[in-house]
Amino acid sequence: MAKKYSSKINKIRTFALSLIFIGMFIMYGGVFFRGNAIIMTTFMLLGFLAIIASVVIYFWIGMLSTKAVQVTCPSCEKTTKILGRVDMCMHCNEPLTLDKSLEGKEFDESYNQKKKLTTD
Repeated sequence: MAKKYSSKINKIRTFALSLIFIGMFIMYGGVFFRGNAIIMTTFMLLGFLAIIASVVIYFWIGMLSTKAVQVTCPSCEKTTKILGRVDMCMHCNEPLTLDKSLEGKEFDESYNQKKKLTTD
């Protein structure tokens, strides 16, 4: 089965949204320990920290999104943003690149990783 790709901005936003729900479930888990205030408070604080982490990630991706390069997708003709050397269209999942040496090659997210310098 082929791996489903999506744009990097959408992946990070999905992770931040999942942190909100995880935080809410953790907080809800604290309700089951109403008899023990310390355990209930611990669950509430852990859930609160997950939600705060989500806010920080949303802020970070918002700042990153303002610096992303906007291009018009050749397939769907809609404007999308690219992070890194290769990315997917947010609308139609068409592989996009600004690097001329990668045009025509099969999409691989490893093109965005920086090469490690080997010293012998």
